[in-house]
Amino acid sequence: MAADAEVEVRNPSGLHARPAATFVRASAAFTADVTVTNLTRDAARSASAKSVLGVMGLAVARGHRVRIAADGADADEAVTQLVALIAAGLGEEIDGE
Repeated sequence: MAADAEVEVRNPSGLHARPAATFVRASAAFTADVTVTNLTRDAARSASAKSVLGVMGLAVARGHRVRIAADGADADEAVTQLVALIAAGLGEEIDGE
């Protein structure tokens, strides 16, 4: 089973080390293969959502749109939870909220 969704990164520093690690830890909870793509910078390049260096290498900044794609038994749940995590700021405060 496959699933994907897009979300805007809203936290002030984008996916730097700490939020990238939070995202990767959450991704690792799923058996599905999960990838992330920075649609704003380079829609042709994806990285494993289970690799901190891969996620950081996408250079995702505030305001960038990313696609979360998953393939596997828990793909729908993975995409839903990871999109919600990004939308909520990955544990960081979002200005004005």
